[in-house]
Amino acid sequence: MDLPESSVPRADESRAPRRVGPVDREELVRVIEQSLYSLGYRRAAAALEAESGVPLYPPEHDRLLLDVMAGRWDACAETVRAVAGVGDADRPVAEFLLWRGHYLELLGMRGDAGLRRAREVLRRRIAPLGVDRRCVHWLARAMVSCEGAVAPEAVVGWRISVFLDLVELRISHIHACLQILCGHNNEVWFVRFSNNGDYLASSSSDCTAIIWKVEKDDALTKKHCLQGHQKPISFVAWSPNDRMLLTCGTGESLKLWNVDTGECNLKFRGSVGYIISSCAWFPNSEKIVCASSEPGSSPNRIFTCDLEGQELEVWAGERIPKVSDLAVTPDGRHLIFVSCNDIWIRELTKGREWRFREKQAISSLSLSGDGQLLIVNLSSQEIHLWKINESSSVPEKFKGHKQEKFVIRSCFGGSNSLFIASGSEDSQVYFFAGLRSNNGQVYIWKRHLETPIKVLHGHTMIVNCVSWNPSRPHMLASASDDHTVRIWLAHKTRSTC
Repeated sequence: MDLPESSVPRADESRAPRRVGPVDREELVRVIEQSLYSLGYRRAAAALEAESGVPLYPPEHDRLLLDVMAGRWDACAETVRAVAGVGDADRPVAEFLLWRGHYLELLGMRGDAGLRRAREVLRRRIAPLGVDRRCVHWLARAMVSCEGAVAPEAVVGWRISVFLDLVELRISHIHACLQILCGHNNEVWFVRFSNNGDYLASSSSDCTAIIWKVEKDDALTKKHCLQGHQKPISFVAWSPNDRMLLTCGTGESLKLWNVDTGECNLKFRGSVGYIISSCAWFPNSEKIVCASSEPGSSPNRIFTCDLEGQELEVWAGERIPKVSDLAVTPDGRHLIFVSCNDIWIRELTKGREWRFREKQAISSLSLSGDGQLLIVNLSSQEIHLWKINESSSVPEKFKGHKQEKFVIRSCFGGSNSLFIASGSEDSQVYFFAGLRSNNGQVYIWKRHLETPIKVLHGHTMIVNCVSWNPSRPHMLASASDDHTVRIWLAHKTRSTC
């Protein structure tokens, strides 16, 4: 139901914005406003809107929302045609999304009246837009099959989805490989942007981790190569203040690195004989939590420690499962960890805990930026999204990627975590959103849509991990067994290393 890639042309950057140095002034102000609102500083955000004269959402945003929810489609089309900052190539795509929404609503109406009106929308509104003819043909066939028709009781949710598609149109166009990073000489297992988006860390089975600097022009340059591990590095974790980086070698000690100097400040050995399997930071950047296990019969452990390596709290015993991944919410209130088929959530302040049980084995865990949502990758080749509150009972599901044998990691991305991206074991020919590839692939989903809206191809082997830049939502990184990290960007040209 979503646009084939061939019908989503690259936009022309036609606006000449006011700039403060190398950044767009209005875009920078809106990023600050959005950050203030998300942190709960509503008065400060409102004061910034008033003083700067830059609203968080432009007037066209509010007008479009009201018109879409009221079903005023002609008014919506006028707004799309008139809004500033949209390239000429994107306007027909936006109109297509708009009229397709109306068309599928009409198909969901009972009786011949809806069918007749849908035919007129297809003939008068959609066909003249000049988008990929396959899209038009699919809609025409839907008159017979009713595929994608929106039932009257689902109209409200559908219109919200149409509005979000229009607002996030540019983000969903991430498709160009801007740069291929070739610093590793073996499989790259993990990749993660820093919290401020200024750095990227990658780790590899070559026993090294690399810190990359994200430059002002979106290019990445090598800052430090972290050496010292004797075994492959399975994951890394940025401190909330981005001054330190944790690296964990498979079956060996955890190391703490200074991001500025690239020096190893500390080795966390934990209890003798235990293997640290995962770790995460608390929001004050002064304490970490680790999960460890011992290959023999000793009990599994979850423990916290300070930056001197001193253990502070320990949970051990038969009831502690073998943890494969864990995370701490940004407010520090909840510890979340996964084990086999279970997702455990512990409210640290009250000691309460609850769990969600999956039917298939869980390989990885990722939190949304606000800590309210989590996603897990399953061996059933699905990604499930859960709310972390106790009342959550049924997850949202996403599928289309391939995962059977290996650990594949996914992430949230885009503004307000509206998108989900994931790696894949895929090495066969698949068709998603009009793209075809026989290489390792990166999949991007729109939340509330079960199947991928885009497939990014270019890797030649398994894509193990992806990371979305939190401050540059147009940038995505992917790590692969082909020894490379690829940087994907909207509307950029490609360079190598």
